[in-house]
Amino acid sequence: MAVRWNGEILAQVQFYWDFSLWPRLEGLTEDEYLWEPVPGAWTVSRGEDGRFRPDGASPEPDPPPVTTIAWRLGHLVVDVLETRINWHFGDRTYTRDTVNWPGNVDEAKQRLRHAYLAWSEQIQSMDDDALAAPVGGAESAQWSDFPMVALVLHLNRELIHHGAEVALIRDLYRALPPDRR
Repeated sequence: MAVRWNGEILAQVQFYWDFSLWPRLEGLTEDEYLWEPVPGAWTVSRGEDGRFRPDGASPEPDPPPVTTIAWRLGHLVVDVLETRINWHFGDRTYTRDTVNWPGNVDEAKQRLRHAYLAWSEQIQSMDDDALAAPVGGAESAQWSDFPMVALVLHLNRELIHHGAEVALIRDLYRALPPDRR
């Protein structure tokens, strides 16, 4: 029996999306979105040019700073999905430095949902040969020789990993005494 690998790969992330990530974003407030769980947490803020950008440093500190939900959702939207969609299936014009990060919770959720659906649609259309083809120059040199399926599985892990972080931050926020929110 032949296995439809793209279907199996998508089933994993679709289950997570439908039963974990998307339901956990229900009712997310602006206060939660921007809450800094510790002093110095990385977040997203508007620059002088009006665009929203993430906090960051190069090289990244070790250990990396705690981040806000705004930073995590922005990372999923821009770094994990939108840029990958643009570079693998679009005109390769997106970069972390030129794309406006989501500036509020409604935009973040809308863009995340749109990017997730667009990415899923692209992966669904790939056959086994496309999944086996090298990632190539649309990614950093560390990925270029890997098969596309390795990148797709990595993005599944990214969604699951960062989505779980968002859920944990929401749990911590909810556990705060009301006078500390």
